[in-house]
Amino acid sequence: MSYPLPTCLTLGFLIRLLLVVCGEWQDRTMLVKYTDVDYYVFSDAARHITQGESPYNRPTYRYSPLLALMMTPNIYLSPVFGKVIFILADVLAGYIIYLILTQQGTPERKSLLCAGLWLFNPLPITVSSRGNAESVMAVLVLSTLYCMIRRKTKMAAVCYAISVHVKIYPITYALAIYLFLNSAYMCNTGKKQESNSILQINLRSLWLNEARILFILTAGMIFMGLTAVCYLWCGHTFLQETYFYHLTRRDIRHNFSVYFYMLYLTDETEHSFVMGLLVFLPQLVLLVIFSFKFYRDLPFCCFIHTFVFVTFNKVCTSQYFLWYLCLLPLLIPSLSLQWTHAAIMVLLWFFGQAMWLAPAYYLEFEGANTFLYIWIAGLTFFMVNVGLLQRILVAYRVPDRKEKTL
Repeated sequence: MSYPLPTCLTLGFLIRLLLVVCGEWQDRTMLVKYTDVDYYVFSDAARHITQGESPYNRPTYRYSPLLALMMTPNIYLSPVFGKVIFILADVLAGYIIYLILTQQGTPERKSLLCAGLWLFNPLPITVSSRGNAESVMAVLVLSTLYCMIRRKTKMAAVCYAISVHVKIYPITYALAIYLFLNSAYMCNTGKKQESNSILQINLRSLWLNEARILFILTAGMIFMGLTAVCYLWCGHTFLQETYFYHLTRRDIRHNFSVYFYMLYLTDETEHSFVMGLLVFLPQLVLLVIFSFKFYRDLPFCCFIHTFVFVTFNKVCTSQYFLWYLCLLPLLIPSLSLQWTHAAIMVLLWFFGQAMWLAPAYYLEFEGANTFLYIWIAGLTFFMVNVGLLQRILVAYRVPDRKEKTL
């Protein structure tokens, strides 16, 4: 028995809202707080805005000032305002997943089941109800994909520009989007080309066309406009904290990245900066290859991009996983996997995290020197993710979709 979409959306919202209420009670009565520490950072930055100051006066605030501006009702109305916005965005992301799948010709029941993988997934439910803003990014990225599939080039460019402004990682989709805006897109046929080989791609297909020019100009103007406004408001601090920090970031504290221990040991050496930049090379090579290989199925390509970016990044925390998990339901109709194999893959993914979390706990809370064990666990988790990526690529089947007429 499947429930109608409005029922699923309402139930998903109520579950998140209940956790927000319970979280407020836990924050007031227990030593361990439910609310994410980032939520306090957002609220403090918003408070600085209401006092006529820069949101970057709040140490560790490294986001767009527009996010802090959106959070100012936390000061004027209620401290939980931002959480309500984030859980609403989380539910909206589930709705957009449903829209994308139905637009691509996926049967309604299967589309609803796939959307339910997000709406009733404990991870995004917990993250959004704790006050993390990743649900906003999920909405922006999914909206970009939906508009691209609907051939709404201007709106896709607007959503894409805002998403890159808020968090820089969607810039990795740029080449795939450019390739997707080909002659088939222009003709609104949705036909897939026969060749899947990078070497057989016609160089003429890389030339600019009307759709590509429109997307580049629109996205460029929106992004530059937002950047200019924020720069005039907050000055160079905005560029440093929002963009440059993340490009040069070298987090030597424990995190899931396979590079963390190497960067930790070489932190004070003369080659540390160069090594921090060289770790981007595997990402760059894989992103270019997968762009040419899978751009015809843009949702799948963006998932692979995000998975590669997170897995091979020099900094990787739990919230990064949501960047690709919001795209995972879009893959389900294109994967040829038995349920037992899918269950094993999920268990391996959680096992890899649990193996890392155990020594990380003793380092963080007990003060034990477990860096070597964390590094070994990080290598294991990295190998698990590479294995999962390989299994997904093998299970992928080029979908024979009959998209709805626009």
